[in-house]
Amino acid sequence: MNFQPDAEIDHEGPVTPHRQLAEILRARIKRGDWQPNRPIASESQLVQQYGLARTTVRRAIAVLVEEGLVFTVPQRGTYVSPPTVEHESQA
Repeated sequence: MNFQPDAEIDHEGPVTPHRQLAEILRARIKRGDWQPNRPIASESQLVQQYGLARTTVRRAIAVLVEEGLVFTVPQRGTYVSPPTVEHESQA
């Protein structure tokens, strides 16, 4: 899967919407839309921008948390993780 940062969600496609959104957000992080230790778009913004349910957005963010690309701060939002040696070697 190689999604462009400005891609739209294909609700009819074979890839689940939360996986598509995770790919889009990953591409936006790699492009530099959001800097390390800075927040990504809020759940509400992502719901509106991509026309998805909040639970779908949360599942996409959970995928990125598992990968170590982002971390969440309760009552604050989701932030881009600082680069690690492992992430830098994948870039």
